[in-house]
Amino acid sequence: MSRQQRAEIDAMVRQPQPQAPRSVEEMRAGFRAMMGKMIVPAGIRTRTARLGDRPAVRVEPVGTSKAGTILYFHGGSYVVGSPETAMSLTGNLVTRTGFRAFSLDYRLAPECPFPAAIEDGVSAYRALLDSGEDPSAIAFAGDSAGGGLAVTTCLAARDAGLPVPAAIVAFSPGLDMTRTGESMDTKAGVDPFFTREGLAPTGAMYLAGQDPHQPLLSPAVLADLAGFPPMLLQVGTNEILLDDSTRMATRAREAGVDVILDVTADVPHVFQAFAGALDEADEALDRAALFLAQRIRTRGAARMSAG
Repeated sequence: MSRQQRAEIDAMVRQPQPQAPRSVEEMRAGFRAMMGKMIVPAGIRTRTARLGDRPAVRVEPVGTSKAGTILYFHGGSYVVGSPETAMSLTGNLVTRTGFRAFSLDYRLAPECPFPAAIEDGVSAYRALLDSGEDPSAIAFAGDSAGGGLAVTTCLAARDAGLPVPAAIVAFSPGLDMTRTGESMDTKAGVDPFFTREGLAPTGAMYLAGQDPHQPLLSPAVLADLAGFPPMLLQVGTNEILLDDSTRMATRAREAGVDVILDVTADVPHVFQAFAGALDEADEALDRAALFLAQRIRTRGAARMSAG
């Protein structure tokens, strides 16, 4: 654990941000620039693919990969981001597990608000199943909004009659569009990235007038998690979204779901993206990789390729 590393990361992400309202294009460019500074691990190879109706990036370890697939959902408040902006996270999961991943380029708001991203997630999962993948060899993972999508895609898939995947890993997931968690207020000023007011514009773009009091928008407070696969929720104490994870963990336990709530002190939102620069990030990714390795099961059958 390095207090100096944590302090340096905190200072870096607290750099002054533009105060004037930004266009969606400016927001997307700014996010690309920020995430472009993250360290992408060596030892991966990527190529374009398609899952369902959407593009994706297929990420594999150099050399032989293990049988197993991670369906990854990038973060970005449902408005910004892409498979490329999440490559530090996807790449680290791939190199640490030996599994391949598909990082989905799901539709973004405001052009395509709720529930477009969830529909894309279910379509991608269905494509993996149709290609011959066994659900016991598939895990969902994601960060921030993508962590939320990992959960809500599982909800929608289950409700559509599909088998659930083997596991879910969510890094600092957004799981409550009602914004009723106590940490929304208790962590105000502590969180170097977000404020309640700062989340409002992108939240409104994704909601597009929909009531947030729906399971697919606020699963931490409203979802029926019966039959869910094991979940790993990783979050930092310096997050206004902290209680999204703590309440989801409680809800999962009450539904009889195996869940690990993994809280790291004094780190910001999606701190795992700072792997290579923050010891806690690397350690958290090691724990996530172990969780996936323990949950993904293969039956020895030849795996067919999707994309």
